[in-house]
Amino acid sequence: TLLWETLGKQFVEYEQMAPFLIPEDQQRRLLEFLPLFLEAWEQSAGAIIFPNIQLLASEVSKLLTKEIKRNLNGKPAEEAHLALEQLLQQKGEAGDGHLLLKSVYLLSQTDLRTMWNIIGSGLPAALMQCLYLFFTIPLKKTSDDRETREDDAQIQEMLVQLMLNMYKEEQGVEELLAADKLQSLIIATSSLWDQCSHSWKVPTGRVLRTISKAQTKTSIVHLQAGDCIKIAVQNLFTLADTLPACDVCEAASIVLCFVKDSYPVSSALLTEFENNDGYQLLLKILLRCEGLQQNEGNPYLDEILDMLTCLSTCGKTELKVSGNIVHPQLPHFDFEQTHSSGMTVKNLQPFQVLQSIFQRSNDQHLCGRILAAIGTIWAWDRVNFFLLEWTLQPINQFTDIIHFKPRPVQVQFFRLVESIVLDLSYVPHEILKKVQYLIKENIVPFCTLTALQCLLSMTQKDLLFSDIFRDSGLLGLLLALLRKEAKILRKSAGTHLPGLKEGPEKELNVVMLKMVAALTARSVRNTVVLKDYGMVPYVKIFLDDECYRSATLSILEQLSVISCEEYMSIIIGALCSSTQWELQLKLDLLKSLLRILESPKSHSAFRTCSGFNGLLSLLSDMEGALQDPPSGQWAAVGQNCILELVLYTLQGITAALHLDPVNSNFFHRNGLFEKMAEDLGSLGCFWTEGKRQIPMSLEKKRTFEEFLDTTFCSSEPFPVWLKNCIWILNFLDHMVKGTLHQESYFKERKPETGEESRDDQEAPQAQEEHPVAFKRQGNKLPASAYMLWGNPEEKLEMRDCTIVHPGAVCVMVRLLPKLYKEGHAQLSQEIQCALVDHIQSLVKSEKSRQVMCESGLLSTIITSCQDAFCSESHPLHLPLTRVFEKLASQAVEPHVLR
Repeated sequence: TLLWETLGKQFVEYEQMAPFLIPEDQQRRLLEFLPLFLEAWEQSAGAIIFPNIQLLASEVSKLLTKEIKRNLNGKPAEEAHLALEQLLQQKGEAGDGHLLLKSVYLLSQTDLRTMWNIIGSGLPAALMQCLYLFFTIPLKKTSDDRETREDDAQIQEMLVQLMLNMYKEEQGVEELLAADKLQSLIIATSSLWDQCSHSWKVPTGRVLRTISKAQTKTSIVHLQAGDCIKIAVQNLFTLADTLPACDVCEAASIVLCFVKDSYPVSSALLTEFENNDGYQLLLKILLRCEGLQQNEGNPYLDEILDMLTCLSTCGKTELKVSGNIVHPQLPHFDFEQTHSSGMTVKNLQPFQVLQSIFQRSNDQHLCGRILAAIGTIWAWDRVNFFLLEWTLQPINQFTDIIHFKPRPVQVQFFRLVESIVLDLSYVPHEILKKVQYLIKENIVPFCTLTALQCLLSMTQKDLLFSDIFRDSGLLGLLLALLRKEAKILRKSAGTHLPGLKEGPEKELNVVMLKMVAALTARSVRNTVVLKDYGMVPYVKIFLDDECYRSATLSILEQLSVISCEEYMSIIIGALCSSTQWELQLKLDLLKSLLRILESPKSHSAFRTCSGFNGLLSLLSDMEGALQDPPSGQWAAVGQNCILELVLYTLQGITAALHLDPVNSNFFHRNGLFEKMAEDLGSLGCFWTEGKRQIPMSLEKKRTFEEFLDTTFCSSEPFPVWLKNCIWILNFLDHMVKGTLHQESYFKERKPETGEESRDDQEAPQAQEEHPVAFKRQGNKLPASAYMLWGNPEEKLEMRDCTIVHPGAVCVMVRLLPKLYKEGHAQLSQEIQCALVDHIQSLVKSEKSRQVMCESGLLSTIITSCQDAFCSESHPLHLPLTRVFEKLASQAVEPHVLR
């Protein structure tokens, strides 16, 4: 602060003495003052605390302007250039020029009023003369050491930044016109680009772009008077034939900046540009940019494309177009409410350049940027799509040639087409017809695939497209193509022919199936069309391939709406004909079946199509699958998958029995519960090998719920066979209550606090312990798991719930004596007792006992548990007797009791 105060006093003294000093002494005193000023600035970390800063700026700027003019006057260009460089160099005569430049540079960064004083000194015009010489007259360096290069770079940066600070103000642009060098410099960039100083190309471009953004009426008139744009365009036509494309782009972008930026002030330069074939010049330049390496000249290429896009809105009058809106349209589309935001297309010529480039070029970057530009124009105002499409028809015409373009361009194009529907809510019928023709011709499979994915997205948006694409013939086309592919698949079944389609062609089949699924979804009419085409036998062929299966099942599920018997016949047939190891196929078919069985109307078709026997045959096919240790090919399958298949099979049976007395009576009358018990008992986790060792007493006695909790939630190491048995008993328990098939019953159960902190290494073990409940996430347990049981309060409520399927209790009783494993006698006996107690809890109410008695549970207990029931010393004797006595009290007919 003290230093700034001292400087302030010295400058006041200078002000007072200046009028009485000759110019040479004034200059000397000022130059003596500036080093102290710079020293103070450096010690103040760049802060300037100076009361007379504006007067100082004016004095220093005038002196720098005077020195520049003195070094320019009467000298040839090259000599003048050399003199300027010597003036500004730090090593010059006392470094006066450099001292002045640095001081003005620092002062230009203070405030706007100080900047106006600098501009008023005549410095803008003087520096424009310097820039013209530096750009147009390259000098050969006599010294090329590192120190010299660094000094030159520092001087250049100060000069350029000072010019940028001055020329961003309109006043600065007005002042620089006094040198009459702006027009000359613009013309020089368009004619001498290959001959100019290489080190001044980029700085000159920066300065001219800054001037362009601050153009005034005066500067525009000045440029127009000298035919600046006309001459620049003519020069660029010549350069376009000789220079590399990236260099021409850089030079052209400078000229185009003045055209674009001047328009809000005056249309004169744009008119001059258009009248002198400016758009033809840009078309010529941009087409030369094909094949440029990535990032080579791209900033200037992108700048030209952006400016062309902006120029499409530069016009005095709104475009007047009229087009017929073809119906049908989406319900919420209303063309009359398409309001203008002012950013509408008023000038078609620049857009025609973009359109022509896309039509004539296959360059990925060029085409991609043009599509992005079209998207930008649409985003400015919704009406722009209609203004362009009803005049130049760009998208309509691009559809004819899109298959020639690189793949990324194809993807981008069809996203743009998709946005017409998704963002503009408009159905472009003419464009969609051409896209459909593209699919029909299938010239390039990838293009066909991308086009179909585009139509698929539209179809999933609104049901209207189901009618549009049926009436246009697309549905029939897809069905014909799928029939052909199905025949190929049928001929190649079981073989690995090299001619089988892979890659984009296989993906195309997938999308065709998805498209048919989308067209038939919620559309009975389209489903009838599919059936009338005789496509059902061909569609089911696609079930065998996993990548086709999801869409195929969606189509077949729609078929169930008009012919549930045909759907059931296909699904049950596919389940029964699947091989023992096609577990994923079976799971997918069962999940589809469960979705359809949600409708009670499907239950009769399921029964008549031998659905119950079909599902039970799946259990029969898994004989020995849950052995411990696993044997044969089952070892490679994994018990988690097997248990999942058991679950979905039992869910399917439960869903078909749900609230359907006819199916329930059929299942019971035909002894299918007994068949289920037999099939479950043969899975391998239940004992089937003769005599068992019976302990006379139990060391501890847990309830069935405690066994469930221990199996699902605890780290206690139960044997694998017991875990599997408990899983199956848990399935049956929910089948008894009629809830097994209801997805809404699956509760999200978060682990205890202690469980959350388990080490990641325990995850694989936990996955094995909880095969259906847990889904693998890498090697970690999920934060929550879906369990087949509720919380403890819900369990107490469910003890007295209505028994929906009493036959399932009989299955549990039949499995009771098979809950055994050699070497685990105590544990076996404990789970048996727990199950009997659980069964006893199910028959507490009089109604439940009556239902169970009628289901034949009495005879099931006697026949299945004869050893335990008839031996008073057996641990199960007493609990079984209690169950029997409760049931016997409900036996109305004596022969049942006998």
